[in-house]
Amino acid sequence: MTHTALARKYRPTAFSDLVAQGHVAAGLAGAVSKGRVAHAYLLTGPRGVGKTSAARILAMALNCEDRESAPGPGEPCGLCDSCTRIWSGVACVDVVEIDAASNRGVDDARELRERAMYAASGPDRYKVYIVDEAHMLTREAWNALLKILEEPPPRVVFVFATTEPQKIAASAAPVMSRVQRFDFRRIGPQSIVERLKWVVEADGIDVESEALQLIAQVADGGMRDGLSLLDQAVAYGEGTITAARVREALGLIDHETYAELLTLVAEKRTADVFPFVARLVEAGADLTEFVHGTGEVFRAVLVKILGGEPEALTDSLRHAVDQNHARYSAGDVLRMLKLLAATEAAIRRSPNARLHVETLLLQWSLLDRTVELSDVLDAVGHSTPNLVLARTATSTPTKPTATAKPSPPDPVAAESPNKGAEDSSTNLAEAWPLVVEAVGGKSRMVREALSHTTPLSAGEGVVELEVTDCEVHLEGLERNRGLIAESIEHITGLKVKSLAYKPQEAGSHRTQSEPPARLDRMADREERLRHYRQVDPGLDALAQTLDLEVLE
Repeated sequence: MTHTALARKYRPTAFSDLVAQGHVAAGLAGAVSKGRVAHAYLLTGPRGVGKTSAARILAMALNCEDRESAPGPGEPCGLCDSCTRIWSGVACVDVVEIDAASNRGVDDARELRERAMYAASGPDRYKVYIVDEAHMLTREAWNALLKILEEPPPRVVFVFATTEPQKIAASAAPVMSRVQRFDFRRIGPQSIVERLKWVVEADGIDVESEALQLIAQVADGGMRDGLSLLDQAVAYGEGTITAARVREALGLIDHETYAELLTLVAEKRTADVFPFVARLVEAGADLTEFVHGTGEVFRAVLVKILGGEPEALTDSLRHAVDQNHARYSAGDVLRMLKLLAATEAAIRRSPNARLHVETLLLQWSLLDRTVELSDVLDAVGHSTPNLVLARTATSTPTKPTATAKPSPPDPVAAESPNKGAEDSSTNLAEAWPLVVEAVGGKSRMVREALSHTTPLSAGEGVVELEVTDCEVHLEGLERNRGLIAESIEHITGLKVKSLAYKPQEAGSHRTQSEPPARLDRMADREERLRHYRQVDPGLDALAQTLDLEVLE
């Protein structure tokens, strides 16, 4: 008894049968019904989503012998001799399918160009050339086709299908402007499940709902892959197709393993990592598939933590995620997924994938947990709004301490030595680094210019600053007099009526308040840390109390 594969048996015969490709169906059917068919189309998208099927349906619609009985405008009837031959792939003089992977050279393209010059077999018919894997054509082959794409013969249509349109754009950019492009979408798991349910009902197959969910998950957006996987599960045994049977037939890892992993990592059971991976290896599990599945599981955990509802999960896996997601924080899972992304490529390439998997799981189980700063403060008996750093005015370094304050402090005022003092150039010189930092909190470029200045005097409301590299920095200082004056008043309490800038005398080597900041990544990071410390003055005190390093 001859068996027809489900992927072929239930291949779409009309535009409306294309799953999750309504935009393509509407565009192509509309072009046929309105007589506005283009001479060349480019169908792009992942494998198994209906590109070649759509090309065949277009050829059927253009050459249908019984359009009156078609299910809708622009659709083929699917029953006439022409439609049947085209759909089944039987030789047809007016519809030619070409595999560009094996016919990719310039000679093949020239032959195709010459064949296209011959008229169709009838006055009402179209010649349709379907070129699959079109990205495999060489640059020379595209050049040979370019002229006929610019000035095609009447009633000739080219349909190019590809999974990698970027390669065509790179090797044959002029072609892209001479074709109409339709991008096929990856099919969602729920759409695949619904189509599989229709297929099993039509074919009389007894299957559990969870098994279909599992197949849809493994199909990864491809309807053809979903049907092929279903076919494989049907052939594996007798009776009802269960989720366990699908896992066994496809060599998938059972969800109990992922549930165990969720618990192992959450409880930081590092000693169990090696036995856990050993069981996977002994069971013959594909470690690359395991890592991919693990990423999907922890992605579902992250979605759940953030208040969403994960899609495409079987009932057993959804239960495991529901049971364990509260044991993780969003920050921890995000860091874990970043580690996985950095490791996954190495696992795929390495001949010793086991070592990479063990290392990854150990990193996860040893990962320091992130906590909210407010939680730590509460744990040590403080709260963020009531912490302020107290600094002495002397030059002797003093360990920062936490003191209580009835209201949230002004982070700049907290660092102001001798605020409210009378006009004093000495006080201004001592406070100058703080003035530079206060300005830097609002403008990094002005901070760069101000770091090249040194206060000379501050009497009767006139502040005189000595400027090095005057020509470079003077313009920025002039434009931001108001910001600088405001910062001086805020830090020192001095009333600034005017600012005067004096170029540094030749031969003078006065020590600057600090060296110019390098505008690089390290400076950016230091700038952000300064901002964090201004927003939360208790940060440094907390770091000192708990012997921590503030990273970012």
